[in-house]
Amino acid sequence: MDDAAIESRLAAAEAAFPAWSGREINERAVLLRRVAAGLRSAKRDLALTMTAEMGKLHREAIVEVEKSADACEYYAQHAAGYLADQPIATEASLSYVRYAPLGCVFAIMPWNFPVWQVFRFLAPGLMAGNVALLKHATNVPSCADAIAEVLAAAGIPEGVFGVLHIDNDQAADVIADPRVKAVTLTGSERAGRSVAGTAGKHLKKCVLELGGSDPFVVLDDAELDATVKIAVRSRFGNAGQTCIAAKRFIVTPGIADRFVQAFADAASKLIVGDPNDDASTLAPMARADLRDELHRQVQDSVAKGARVLLGGQPGQGETQYPATILDGVQPGMPAWDEELFGPVASVLRVADEAEAIRVANATRFGLGASVWTTDTARGERVARQIDAGACFVNSLVKSDVRLPFGGTKASGFGRELAEHGMHEFTNIQTIYVQ
Repeated sequence: MDDAAIESRLAAAEAAFPAWSGREINERAVLLRRVAAGLRSAKRDLALTMTAEMGKLHREAIVEVEKSADACEYYAQHAAGYLADQPIATEASLSYVRYAPLGCVFAIMPWNFPVWQVFRFLAPGLMAGNVALLKHATNVPSCADAIAEVLAAAGIPEGVFGVLHIDNDQAADVIADPRVKAVTLTGSERAGRSVAGTAGKHLKKCVLELGGSDPFVVLDDAELDATVKIAVRSRFGNAGQTCIAAKRFIVTPGIADRFVQAFADAASKLIVGDPNDDASTLAPMARADLRDELHRQVQDSVAKGARVLLGGQPGQGETQYPATILDGVQPGMPAWDEELFGPVASVLRVADEAEAIRVANATRFGLGASVWTTDTARGERVARQIDAGACFVNSLVKSDVRLPFGGTKASGFGRELAEHGMHEFTNIQTIYVQ
């Protein structure tokens, strides 16, 4: 887009905000339910577009659209309660907190979940009375346009949601524009630092959901079959290209050998192939450069002593990479120190539970984590000692519209989803009447 096109979208957003924020919340809810219905009607076309642009398995793409529709319905149902005035007893005759919309929220979203990531911020944002502009990842432009078409068909007024096909320099100018009141980014640590710096310079609220190197802690009393089943889903779903995928498998001595063998056996059955073919169970990676970088990390880790138990060599297609498991991973290896954003699992062997906790926290990231044990009280105790935005016991780490989602440390700050995420982009205003 050129400057004139960007200006047109910014002006449209500014013009749309007063009327949109002034609508009764039940009116916005009606429209958001129409968006949900539109997503479901268009889900097969949206899924084909996702698969074409970033390689997602078709069945995973269908689930993603359904999840996005569910989010719209959830906020249509719950927003009135989340945004209700909260009375607070003081010496005043009346005092309360209200949640007022900010205005235009600028979203910079990634390619790995090109529909869900958008609706994760958009559904609560629109229900809160905000308007939104989207800069989507440059390899999923048709996904961005398709989302805009669904919203327009559902009756969302012009200017309430707009797509900006722009580069990073243009995005920095949009952040700086006084008509933009807040910024949300899901992306890399590097992108987060850049966006946060620009937003801070211009005193704009921002929420960052960045990378992760999530620990999957397998304690010696874990139930093996169930743990292995979820381990495969958590590491290799979406070709391992998700921030909250399990990446570091931290195993204790009593179960380590059995878990690693069973994990490798199960992962070896995954089939890399055409993502539109239901026989394929492992998607290709989104871009050739991402696959090449992942392979460099694997090779570097192996050169430093990691052992390849499975995979480790690129597939025939330019974006194919097989399910890979590295054992004997130690500090100083990319498989320990860096986020591996693809279908590679790192096995970290530890002496006991205490070391498992220490190793789980020995990362600059802090997004998600999981703990596996038949003793749920033990699992909860361990979970509370792990530095992460979310820690699941005996369950796949996932984003759930009912629960706040976000990280700590280099995984970002702020929260999405649930009541907490809705409040992030509101003016939490005190009203005091003497």
